[in-house]
Amino acid sequence: MNIAPNKWQSIAVRPTNEKDLSYVLKAEAGEENAPYVAQWSRQQHLDAMKDEDIKHIIIEESGTDNTIGYAIIAGIKSNDNAIELRRIVITEKGRGYGRRALQMIKALSFNEWGAHRLWLDVREKNTRAQGLYLSEGFVKEGLLRECVNWQGSYESIYIMSILKQEY
Repeated sequence: MNIAPNKWQSIAVRPTNEKDLSYVLKAEAGEENAPYVAQWSRQQHLDAMKDEDIKHIIIEESGTDNTIGYAIIAGIKSNDNAIELRRIVITEKGRGYGRRALQMIKALSFNEWGAHRLWLDVREKNTRAQGLYLSEGFVKEGLLRECVNWQGSYESIYIMSILKQEY
């Protein structure tokens, strides 16, 4: 899967390979990302990369080797056609890459992978991401109260989704 830019302009995605894992681990542990992203081990990422039900992708600037993020999309083979955006991490913030990556993931989910529903969870305190998701058509479905233990305190997460007919 090598997706060239279209309306997403300056980004492209490709499958994550083992050489990318140093970047992936550093990105999710980064100061701006760690409070909002579950920390996985190298092995967990390797396992996800081998799972046929998961797309583990690298997001790059088009025409360069500049990696700007990664995403994990699960439920590709779901009988319910419900695909989960399990994780999206952008390291080059404030340049519109996150929005373009989300638009590309929506297009892939609905047009290529046959999703009826694309859903995600987002930490309650991650208002920046919530604003992006809302502006891209996602709807808040509910709040899971204090379900994530982050550094000794419990945090809540919103479940958000967009349906194919809303896309």
